Amino acid sequence: MTKSKIISISIVLFSFIVALVVYGYMPNIMDGHWNAQGIMDGQISKFWGVFLIPIINFFILLMFLIIPRIDPLKENIKKFKKYFDFFLIITLFFLNYIYILTLIWNLGHRFNMIQVTMPGFAILWYVCGVLVKNTERNWFIGIRTPWTLMDDQVWRKTHDLAGTAFKISALLVIVGMIFDSMAILFVIIPPIIFMSLLMFYSYFIYRRINQLKR
Repeated sequence: MTKSKIISISIVLFSFIVALVVYGYMPNIMDGHWNAQGIMDGQISKFWGVFLIPIINFFILLMFLIIPRIDPLKENIKKFKKYFDFFLIITLFFLNYIYILTLIWNLGHRFNMIQVTMPGFAILWYVCGVLVKNTERNWFIGIRTPWTLMDDQVWRKTHDLAGTAFKISALLVIVGMIFDSMAILFVIIPPIIFMSLLMFYSYFIYRRINQLKR
């Protein structure tokens, strides 16, 4: 078993252990959702409040273990496996960070949930940028358009730009921390815009490359 797999499994097990330890201390109805201003505006039953993220962690781990086995281009995934594994670890750490914050809140400590999660989002977007920049063509990870999947050169050019885009998104999250009521928009909007532009970019790159081949 690889070191990264041991770390990932340990993170998932940790979340379940925490869930079992804190279950008796949680209220029957837990605070579980916060609006864009960081104000709590939704609740959830104790079972799901305590066990939802550990269960999500488990299925994410399962998915990341299965993908390299079932992808028709699995040999390409092997080429960026260390980035793939690192992204899984960071994703699990991020979810556990959100999970611990939720538990702390429900123990009676109050803070602006959006503001304290912003650094986690910044790290997640940056690591996502590292991952996509280093991906090889595959069916599960990256900017999967008809044009990137058909041509290695289109895939590479699109993902080089995608890596930069996600790193810029990470920087914008940090900038967004100074805007209390609009901070969450700096988390959500830049990746959506960049992803949309990258889809069009992959098409135009594909057209240009194929015109040059004629």
